[in-house]
Amino acid sequence: MLDVLIAEDGQSLTLFSAEQKYQFHGIWLLDNAPDARDQGNGQRLLSFDKLPDYDDQDATRIHRASVTPQALSIDIGPAYRHIDFDISWLLAHAYDRVEAKGKGWVDDSIKLWNATGAVPQGDFNDIHNSRTALRDWLGKIRAFGFAKLVGGPVREGALLDIAALFGYVRETNYGLLFDVRSEVNPINLAYTGLGLQAHTDNPYRDPVPSMQILYCLENSANGGDSQVVDGFAAATQLRDTDPSAFESLTSHPVRFTYEGASGVHLTSVKPIIELGVDGALRAVHFNNRSIAPFSGIPFDQMPEFYRAIKAFGALIDAPENQIGFKLAPGESFIVDNQRVLHGRSGYEGEGTRWLQGCYPDRDGLYSTLLVLEAAKSGATS
Repeated sequence: MLDVLIAEDGQSLTLFSAEQKYQFHGIWLLDNAPDARDQGNGQRLLSFDKLPDYDDQDATRIHRASVTPQALSIDIGPAYRHIDFDISWLLAHAYDRVEAKGKGWVDDSIKLWNATGAVPQGDFNDIHNSRTALRDWLGKIRAFGFAKLVGGPVREGALLDIAALFGYVRETNYGLLFDVRSEVNPINLAYTGLGLQAHTDNPYRDPVPSMQILYCLENSANGGDSQVVDGFAAATQLRDTDPSAFESLTSHPVRFTYEGASGVHLTSVKPIIELGVDGALRAVHFNNRSIAPFSGIPFDQMPEFYRAIKAFGALIDAPENQIGFKLAPGESFIVDNQRVLHGRSGYEGEGTRWLQGCYPDRDGLYSTLLVLEAAKSGATS
C-alpha cells in the first residue's frame, strides 16, 4: 500500500512505501489529468499555452491528496479542482526514476545474439491463421531483430501477404517489391552472383527503410547462403573493447550515396553507429558499397576513424558473430534494417537464386504487436 505526502510548498507530491518512491509535480498532474486527453484516442486536448506559467505557484499548488490501491485523488489550484488518477496508469508513467546509463545502452526488450543463437522462426500458414502465432512471431522480431518464416507458397508477391499482416510496404525506386537475382547490367551489386558483406540496406535514403523481407522463390545455385549479424551486439562489443573506436563511429557523420540507376541520385548523412538523445543504441548504418568518400571528419581524427571502421567491420565479418542459413523456396526472413545486417555467400554454376524483397515499415509491425499484446493482457486479466 502506498502513502502520499505533499511537499511543503505544495508544488509536488510523493507516493511512497517502504520500498518505493514516486514524485510528481503539480503542473505535470494538471497537464495529465484524465480529462486533458481524448478518452477515445488518447490525444492531448490541452495546448501548452493553456498551462500555468512557471512562477504561478498558486495555480499548481496541491491542497489535498489521498491514495487507495486503485486511485490517487488530489485537489489542486485556487479553485481546488478535484482530479482522480488511476494508480496503475500513474505509476506506469512515473518520470523521476531515471537510471544512469552510459552511451550505447540497449533496452531490456532487445536480446543480443551471436553465432551460437538459434534462428527465431515462424510458419507462414500459422501466422496467417492464428493471432497468437502472429503475435509470437512479431515478438521474436522485436527481441532479436530478425526471424525466418517457413512453409510459404512458391509464388511471386507472397512476401506482400506477410507485410499486410502487420503494416504497409514502402515503395522505392526499386519498386513496391524487387527481384534479387543476377542481371547482365545490374543497377546494384545485389543483382549479381557476388558474395555480399553483411550490411544494412539503403543507408543513402532519408529515412532509411526500417524493415526488409526477403522471400525465396528459387535457390538451386551452388552457394548463396544468407547471413545475418546483430549490429547492436557488434556495436556493444566495440563499445566494451575499443571505446575510442566506438566514440569515433558515433560522433562523425558519413555520407552514403547511390546513383546506380538512370534518373536516381540518393544521398544521406548519418553516423555508422547512431545513438538516441538518451544515449541508447538507435541504429547501425553499415554498407561498404554505398559509402561516399569520407568528409566532414577533422584532419587529425581521420586516421582514427579509419581504424575504428576497420575494427567494426572486423566484428561484423567475424564468424562467431554470424548466423548463416540457406533459404528453400517458400521460405523467407525479415530483418530490422536499422539493427541486423544481412549478407550472402557468392554463388555460381548451374542453378538459379531468385529472391524477392520489399521494405515494410517497423512502426506498423510494432503497432500491430502492441495491439496483439494488449488483447492478450485483456484476455488474461
